Amino acid sequence: MKIIVALAVLVVAVSAQRGSSEKDAPILKQEQEVNFDGSYTSQYETGNGIAAQEQGQLKNAGSEAEAEEVQGSFQYTAPDGTPILLQYVANENGFQPQGAHLPVAPTPPPIPQAIQRALAWIAAHPQPPEPQGTRRF
Repeated sequence: MKIIVALAVLVVAVSAQRGSSEKDAPILKQEQEVNFDGSYTSQYETGNGIAAQEQGQLKNAGSEAEAEEVQGSFQYTAPDGTPILLQYVANENGFQPQGAHLPVAPTPPPIPQAIQRALAWIAAHPQPPEPQGTRRF
């Protein structure tokens, strides 16, 4: 009976230690740099295998096309043991993530032949522009 109680206590202790190690993972590496022009870099790595890095900058400063751009990545191990690596760019075109774990949209079905012929006919026979001041109702 004492052996069973001792094993139960040991299992509880190991489980508690395992759960707290996720919360209390040590920071192995951490660096940040912010420059006067607003550009920056940041990265960190923890003892439980989480790592992230990011850099950002202002593109086309002072022009009509001025936009911020951020590039980065992070990695970790999912609860099922799958390694996750996500790389991303965020800029005037939105957030653009890439990763093997992300779902891929299915290939759209081909355009039916009848629709392709109709589109080709429309492109070959454009309507003449309407004269100014006339409207059709």
